[in-house]
Amino acid sequence: MNRLKRLLLALADTELRVGWLADQLERWPVARSARLLDELCDASERSDPEAREALLAVSITVVRQRDSERIGQLREEAHARHLLGLARLLRRAPPPVMVDRPATELPVPDYGAGRELTLGERRSLARRPNRRSFEKLLADPHPLVIRLLLQNPKLTEDDVIRLVARRPVRSEVLYEVAECVRWLSRSRVRLAIVLNPGAPSEIAMPLLPICKRTELKEVVRATESSMVLRATALELLERRPPIRGVDLADAVLQ
Repeated sequence: MNRLKRLLLALADTELRVGWLADQLERWPVARSARLLDELCDASERSDPEAREALLAVSITVVRQRDSERIGQLREEAHARHLLGLARLLRRAPPPVMVDRPATELPVPDYGAGRELTLGERRSLARRPNRRSFEKLLADPHPLVIRLLLQNPKLTEDDVIRLVARRPVRSEVLYEVAECVRWLSRSRVRLAIVLNPGAPSEIAMPLLPICKRTELKEVVRATESSMVLRATALELLERRPPIRGVDLADAVLQ
């Protein structure tokens, strides 16, 4: 585990770490990958700061490869070998009670052109390095528009938080954000996703182990979130070393 931690942290940024780890997970035997990842989860749960930093790349990799065969194999190995840290990272919850309508059936925002803009025109607007149309673009129903907007250098963290915190949220929007290491690396963006009751568990659950103590408390108190998500957040809180002078019950309620 220490070697995995050192290798991940030796890479310059999260994007490189995620790419390297995704490649290694395909190369390593499933049993070895599961053991190493579980040990890293355990170290992070014990508040090892380097393990927590390395685990960020693991969580993002799991989110981006959520439906892959290898993630399914790792989940089975975690259950078979009672690898509890890894099992928490890969845990699934029932899907949110919501039905996403196809983007083509949803209304297009009024961009002020006197007519409905075509998809190509809206994608062109999403590429432009100015914020004039951002309010409309953030409300656009098409995932291709959102994908380009997320790459726009003028987009801010606050913009992305507004996008992922919407109720109801479209799962297609969250899937696009999940592909952007730039934004999923931001703790405020991750927390906004986790706290949204419409977030699919395959995105929200792997982000829980890298939440801070205060963020886990927010999840535990979020009555609209799924019981599985809240129970997992409480498990993670219980695994954290106690704060001197504060017992667990007080920590959860604070």
